[in-house]
Amino acid sequence: MQKNSIKRIVKMTFRQEATEEFIKVYRKKQPFISGFDGCHGVELLRCKEPDNIFFTYSIWDDEEALQKYRQSELFKGTWALVKPMFEAKAEAWTVEEEV
Repeated sequence: MQKNSIKRIVKMTFRQEATEEFIKVYRKKQPFISGFDGCHGVELLRCKEPDNIFFTYSIWDDEEALQKYRQSELFKGTWALVKPMFEAKAEAWTVEEEV
């Protein structure tokens, strides 16, 4: 991993009835996302309450690697599957270690 890697946090709020379907999609896609060039892993985190809020936390070489993923067919196809499940608009932050 490069010294100045970036982290991406995405908050997704799903319709309650769609959460299990989202988890199935994530389990299928996660190995491909983690294996994408420039990605050093992605984790799925679930809010304890309310439990229909999820976060993905991924680590990337740099902004360029993240943007290549966001322009890829993998991202576009995955997003097309999960976006209709949303209860609220997704929020995303690109962050880097400060200390």
